[in-house]
Amino acid sequence: MNQWDAVIVGAGAAGLFCAGVASQRGLKVLVIDHSRVVAEKVRISGGGRCNFTNKNLDPSAPQKHFISQNPHFCRSALSRYTPQDFIALVQKHGIAFHEKHKGQLFCDHSAEDIIRMLLAECEAGGVTLRTDCSVSAVRHLEDGRYALNTAQGEVLTRSVVVATGGLSIPKIGATGWGYEVATQFGLRLVECRPGLVPLTFDGEGWAPYAQLAGLALPVGIATGEKKSRMHFDEDLLFTHRGLSGPGVLQISSYWQDGTPIRLNLAPEVDLPARLQEAKLRSRKLLGNELATLVPARLAEAWVGQNPALQRPCPDVPDKALTQLAEALSNWSLTPTGSEGYKKAEVTLGGVDTRDLSSQTMESRQPGLYFIGEVIDVTGWLGGYNFQWAWASAHACAQALPSQGDIRN
Repeated sequence: MNQWDAVIVGAGAAGLFCAGVASQRGLKVLVIDHSRVVAEKVRISGGGRCNFTNKNLDPSAPQKHFISQNPHFCRSALSRYTPQDFIALVQKHGIAFHEKHKGQLFCDHSAEDIIRMLLAECEAGGVTLRTDCSVSAVRHLEDGRYALNTAQGEVLTRSVVVATGGLSIPKIGATGWGYEVATQFGLRLVECRPGLVPLTFDGEGWAPYAQLAGLALPVGIATGEKKSRMHFDEDLLFTHRGLSGPGVLQISSYWQDGTPIRLNLAPEVDLPARLQEAKLRSRKLLGNELATLVPARLAEAWVGQNPALQRPCPDVPDKALTQLAEALSNWSLTPTGSEGYKKAEVTLGGVDTRDLSSQTMESRQPGLYFIGEVIDVTGWLGGYNFQWAWASAHACAQALPSQGDIRN
């Protein structure tokens, strides 16, 4: 019979991990996914090497690396299942990994290692996996069970776990199904928008910088004012349509439409002092001296916009030199938009945490659980979103009730 202790919809990071943990507790678990292949987002993450966690996450204050209307919601799960816990599982499976940058851990070989590990954990618990299987309806029955109409027949269960992710990267199968289920059962949603996404610019104002596509450099990047101000020191990448790279992806999750971002294109250099020193010391063109402080293509783009700067250093007016230093150190520009969900790594917003238990991930609708990206919890770039997937899945898996075989 198609009767289960728990049915998990979504065979991504959170869904597979939850299934493995719950099944090894003795639960009879079914995982359903509408895609033919599982864990596609894991497969493409980290350039194909899966940045599976971040060892710098502080279990005593994990919320500082996450965005949510209720930033403290994620603390319980993240403090109970830590990066060290997941690292131990990775090591148990003999997966080689390395730290790349700021606590970010990547597989040495391939993201496929993590997928094989998740599937092995599911196999160890006897999980049943049905792919290429859509769910057309979820009904709550009078006896407390749920009936799911699927492409492979009806299934009955006491617990439904929604692990369908967000709206980001639709070409690998992302849909809003999880939000539709939440709405069906009267749960609130926080408005969704793309996160960890490249920002775009257009118009004549961007024309001098479009030629810089492919240029990468370390920057300081900020957005917001006073208490809402966020700042990151990360790399920036110029693209044909705008800006990308880790710094821009980080700040995009805090950027609000119509507001500026501010860039320090030479964060390690005292530009006013160095440019004044060059004026006193050098007879070279200012552009040549500037190219020793910032990338040559960047120097050329800036100097090329102002004839007063296209002179030997001693002949450049002090005012123009001061303005150049300020422009490079505090470049304020307003994106016209972003690359949207097609390029976003995550989805901001989702199922409102006010309607979920931070201990179990169960919603106000008894027996209906939500884990991973579908919830209004979004991590920084660098493995934090995967750690939320593992932690929320683990909290849910430990809380799922064992009902044994369900009988009519």
